[in-house]
Amino acid sequence: MVYEKYVKDNSHNLKKKENPDVDLMSCIIKTREDLITANNNYEFADGDLIDYYLYQIKATQSKYNYLLKKAKQARSSC
Repeated sequence: MVYEKYVKDNSHNLKKKENPDVDLMSCIIKTREDLITANNNYEFADGDLIDYYLYQIKATQSKYNYLLKKAKQARSSC
C-alpha cells in the first residue's frame, strides 16, 4: 500500500519499471534516510517540535518496518 503509493507518486523519476526489487530497495533507502534525518532533528528540537519529531520518527519507523517486511516476502517468494 505505502510502497505502491510511493512508486505511483515518483513514477516520473523512474525510467522503466524493469525491476520492481530495485524500486523497493530505493524506497527502503529513502525511508531510512528520512528516519535518520528525523532522529537528528529530534536531538535539536525544542518546545512543540519535540512532539512533531516524535510523531515523525514513529510514522517513518512504521513505514520502514513495513517496507522491510515487504522485501523479506519478495525475497522468500523467489
